[in-house]
Amino acid sequence: MFIKKIGIDLGTANTIVFVPGKGIVINEPTVVAISLGDNAIMAVGNEAKEMLGRTPDTIIASKPMRDGVIADYRVTEAMLKYFINKTTGRIRIFRPEVLIAVPAGITSTERRAVIDAAMNAGAKAAYIVKEPVLAAIGAGIPINEPVGHMIVDIGGGTSEVAVISLGGIVAWASARVGGNKIDQVITEYLRKKYNLSVGERTAEEIKIAIGSALPQKQEQTFDIRGRDLIGGLPKIISIKSNEITEAITDQLRQIIQAVKEVLHNTPPELSADVMDRGMVLSGGGALLKNLDELISQATGVPCCPVDEPLLCVARGAGIALEHLDIYKRSVMSKK
Repeated sequence: MFIKKIGIDLGTANTIVFVPGKGIVINEPTVVAISLGDNAIMAVGNEAKEMLGRTPDTIIASKPMRDGVIADYRVTEAMLKYFINKTTGRIRIFRPEVLIAVPAGITSTERRAVIDAAMNAGAKAAYIVKEPVLAAIGAGIPINEPVGHMIVDIGGGTSEVAVISLGGIVAWASARVGGNKIDQVITEYLRKKYNLSVGERTAEEIKIAIGSALPQKQEQTFDIRGRDLIGGLPKIISIKSNEITEAITDQLRQIIQAVKEVLHNTPPELSADVMDRGMVLSGGGALLKNLDELISQATGVPCCPVDEPLLCVARGAGIALEHLDIYKRSVMSKK
């Protein structure tokens, strides 16, 4: 296999791999299943996600990324090795150059951990670029121009908001709220209001099916299967979409607060650009119904989701890899 360059969006919820010339080659959950007996990795990605909430005592299915950064170094390294091998093949002539997306607020220690994990997983060189920059590149924004562009990237673990000009981030804010936290509050809401216990996957299904950032006039309903916390037996309830909106309001408020903070810290000239061009909404969280409308209403600035928001950062990583000379100002570090 002659794959020399790989772009990776190492997300809290999903890991997406982009190969220049081929496009997205892998889009799998950031989940690893480990056998506790011999501490061996049993499954990664889709196969491991199927095990979530269904494992015996001898197996644990875990998410090695938390809030956009590495929480379990060894497991993350094994996962990166799995994705690199799956992309390039186990037998390869060249070690690939790997470009990885990281949160805007990453510390030098966290950055070093990502680089080391990529190098130990089989990379020849590891480049690190901040997620909002890659999201902007993936959305087709000319980031090297002396013009302000605002991006709101809502991932699984964090929501990152940034104003980009001349290839760099001018103002940014991050909220530790993303798709996973929203799933969590849906689970808590069902437990408190209906005494119903549901798993992460069910909460995500509810969010996708009837979740909305704004109350809807024509409400949708969804049947949920779970375990009754009082009787302990399986139970089915029906829930309305506006109940989910009510449950996730506080989380959405934190995202809007981050957006307002960035607008507040943006220099006047760039603020004028943002007002003219509006904000760009990317990341898997952008798929939540009416979220762009909620942000527009709260800030008075137009907000528009990109096409295929989930793939935006990975696509940006691929474009940046193909044109490293153009985006060299945005690349943070390599080894």
